[in-house]
Amino acid sequence: MKHLIAPSILAADFGNLQRDLEMVNHSVADWFHVDIMDGVFVPNISFGFPVLAAVNRYAKKPLDIHLMIVDPDRYIKQFTDAGAANISVHYEACTHLHRTVQHIKELGCKAGVAVNPHTPIAHLSDIIEDVDLVCLMSVNPGFGGQKFIESTYRRIKELRFLAQERNPSLLIEIDGGVNHHNALSLVEAGADVLVAGNTVFSAKDQEEAIRLLKNLSPFTKLV
Repeated sequence: MKHLIAPSILAADFGNLQRDLEMVNHSVADWFHVDIMDGVFVPNISFGFPVLAAVNRYAKKPLDIHLMIVDPDRYIKQFTDAGAANISVHYEACTHLHRTVQHIKELGCKAGVAVNPHTPIAHLSDIIEDVDLVCLMSVNPGFGGQKFIESTYRRIKELRFLAQERNPSLLIEIDGGVNHHNALSLVEAGADVLVAGNTVFSAKDQEEAIRLLKNLSPFTKLV
């Protein structure tokens, strides 16, 4: 499978949100990545259901919802009703992770689990067969524009090894610090989905930035 690109709308211009959503619609991107932060699990607050409803109204590509919130079970049904195609919950935030994952699937969404950079990959052993994707945080969650954590490459390889026999179709998503300099190396290590925020929305030509992330070559690192 060719890798997927999921621009993170957390980095979009919220004064011109419809414009930025339409740009992604017209681009070669595959998903919209939507970060939901509650100010408790992470120190930042992003946005809630009214903004998500506006995103869903204009988005023509699947919504990849990343819940950085405590007790996500309270809101799974609402996020499904708001148009989510994928819902990822944090390993660190779920008391009964299997139950949460099954609930997401029962509501018709793809289920994912996100893990912070300090969480050992081995902790996913008991859930790996039940999820559709794992979102590896390559920065500490809570803010955009952080520096990429280099141990991510090793963690991708560890996760791919863990999944290769028990869930070979697992999607590995990388979230945080993805740019034109590391994107090719991430895909070569085994990543399937690249989340990109500032790299896309701070670019002068945003559609071209997405195209370069989608069509990787050794020359991409020179951009």
